[in-house]
Amino acid sequence: MSRGDLTDAQWERLEAVWPPIPKMGRPPRDRRQVFDGIWWRARTGSPWRDLPERYGPWETAYAVFRRWQIDETWARVLKKLQVKADADGIIEWEVSVDSTVCRAHQHAAGARKRADDPGRTRPNGLAAEPDDHGLGRSRGGLTTKIHLAVDASFHVLAAVITAGQRGDAPAFEQVMDRIRVPRISGGRPRTRPGHVLADRAYSSRQIRSYLRKRGIAHTIPEKRDQAGHRLRRGSAGGRPPGFDREMYKRRHKVECRIGLLKQARGVATRYDKLAVRYESTVQLTLIRQAL
Repeated sequence: MSRGDLTDAQWERLEAVWPPIPKMGRPPRDRRQVFDGIWWRARTGSPWRDLPERYGPWETAYAVFRRWQIDETWARVLKKLQVKADADGIIEWEVSVDSTVCRAHQHAAGARKRADDPGRTRPNGLAAEPDDHGLGRSRGGLTTKIHLAVDASFHVLAAVITAGQRGDAPAFEQVMDRIRVPRISGGRPRTRPGHVLADRAYSSRQIRSYLRKRGIAHTIPEKRDQAGHRLRRGSAGGRPPGFDREMYKRRHKVECRIGLLKQARGVATRYDKLAVRYESTVQLTLIRQAL
């Protein structure tokens, strides 16, 4: 066993939520070996062709990674781990929302911006691929932003990939809409946190109204300019939003989770050309860190 490979206990937990082996066709290569090879690439950020021989052919590892991105196997496995954690009472529904910017390597650029025919369906299950491929330009070069919703027990309940220059507030509702944890006992999946914590970047009337309509309590500090505008309007400005300074301190958990996520070099620096592939790299990292 090499550093970073699954232990027997970790593989036992992963195998319980793994998709079943197809009954027809050629028997697949050792799944544990292939997963360790895919994880080695995400952990080190190395090119696929540099995959060590102990993990088998690099073509096999890449083909499995790509196929499971297209049929959403990575997303389903991650969801099953969330369901199990919620059934065991591990997930705490106090959610912190934040984002982090990741530098994109030059090899991540160069994918086609859009199809020749805008009305044509994209091949290979890439219908969800954004036209900008989640890449943005800034003074530092190409960047990608990961928006996260993290509960109080450090479980990532939702992740959204956008271009690096995108603001945090416009992606807030998309992040919240992706929180969806099915229940083992049946019934509707849980989609509504008990409390949401966020920094000043999410201080807007639209976000507060969205949370109020869904009946979600929140702790979001008011921006200084917004407070000034409200005070200048006098009684027409309304009351200041409630803010619990002690509860706001719990928001550090999303910062800690971002640091843990970026320990995978394939996440800290984006090497994938497509946003959907990079999202699968993030999902793979979350699966590996949940074991």
